[in-house]
Formats: sequence, C-alpha cells, structure tokens
Amino acid sequence: MDELVVGRNPVREALKGNRPVNKVLLARGINPAVWQELMQLARERGVPVQPVERVAIERIARGQAHQGVAAYLAPYAYAEAEDLLKDAREPFIVVLNGIQDPHNLGAILRTADAAGVDGVVIPSRRAAPVSATVVKTSAGAVEYVRVARVNNVARALRYFKERGLWVVGAEMSGKVEYWRADLRGPICLVIGGEESGLGQVVRDECDLLVRLPMFGRVNSLNASVAGALLIYEVLRQRRTP
Repeated sequence: MDELVVGRNPVREALKGNRPVNKVLLARGINPAVWQELMQLARERGVPVQPVERVAIERIARGQAHQGVAAYLAPYAYAEAEDLLKDAREPFIVVLNGIQDPHNLGAILRTADAAGVDGVVIPSRRAAPVSATVVKTSAGAVEYVRVARVNNVARALRYFKERGLWVVGAEMSGKVEYWRADLRGPICLVIGGEESGLGQVVRDECDLLVRLPMFGRVNSLNASVAGALLIYEVLRQRRTP
C-alpha cells in the first residue's frame, strides 16, 4: 500500500531521496516557486504530477499541515542491521528501544541525519514504525538515514559488540554523567522508550550506562531531547582533538 506524505519539505526530500515516489499532488494556487521546484524534481525522477484543488489535499491530509503539497510513496524499505555498518569508517549507530511516539522517532531521525549517524535501529514490535507522521516530523531526513527494524534488540546489540562497537545506554541509574563518559571510537548509543526505558534485558547488554542529571521536578526528558543531547555529545567528542 502506498504511503501518503504531505508538506513541502517532506515531499521535496522524498523526490531527492531513493524511495520510489508514485505520484505528486500539487494544489492550484500554491507559491509559484514551490510549484516550479517540485515540478522540476518530479520531472527529473519521472514522477507524475497531478494538479488538484486545495480541498482535495485537505481531505486526504486529514488535519495535517500540508501547504498544498502531497505525494504517494512506495512503502518504506527497512535496512538490515549489518547494512548499517557498510562503508562506515568509525561506526556510529543509534538504537531506539521502544520509542512509541512517531513524533519522537521523527525528531530523533532528523537529529541523526544532522549529526551524520550511520544508522538507526528500532524494534519490530511495541515501537513506532517509519510512517507518514515520522516522515513529516523528520522534515524528510528519514529518506537519508538508514533504519533497520529488528525482532530482538538485545541480539542486535550483541551483533554490534561482536564487531567492535562500544554499547552505551542512557539510563537514569547510570553511574556516569554523559559528558564525562568516553564516547569516542565505534559506538552504539541506546535510548529507551518513553515509558519503559531501556528494559533489563537491553540494559544488561550495555557496556556502559550514562545518565542525564535532572535537577528539576520533572524526572525525565522527552526521548527526542535526550537523544539529541547524547548524539551531539558523541559528535562533539569526535571533533575535539
């Protein structure tokens, strides 16, 4: 079944990416520069474009902000865990254990793309899949970040460890503040779900647990905020002589 994506940026990035785009819908009367840009990108990919009335996109968007632009994409093609290590000179993998909010997943994928992460791993059950909401929240970054969907997160962590990656989990009970940990070298960063965190089985597979200190009255950070802090700490350490 085709996947509907709405919004100027998600559709633009979809046309620039590798996923097949089956059709683009453009509302009559949108910004001429946007119309021309998307028409040109679609022409280069050989994608048919259908001009429609704005109400037609509003109907299929079902309340989503669409800016008069929509597209039908082929279903997202997940990578395999081993694919994430291909061509990675110093692998940087992010594993998300049970992120259920698609907005959090999309935001983390956007951060992962910005920081040059080699790939993201998500569970096949009890977690948000790559969906239209994820595509939109990521501002199209999902088209550039390889995402592997695995049946067993703990087994995937063992696979990465066997290939020389240092597995670091974010956990409130971690003994080391994240900026004090050595996060250089090949690394697999594990971020837990909004409700259940890492879980005991996944926690046991981590080589190191780090914490984000909390001084306020709210006892945890949004998963995407925590992920952004940790991802950029890895990047900072890699770029610091």
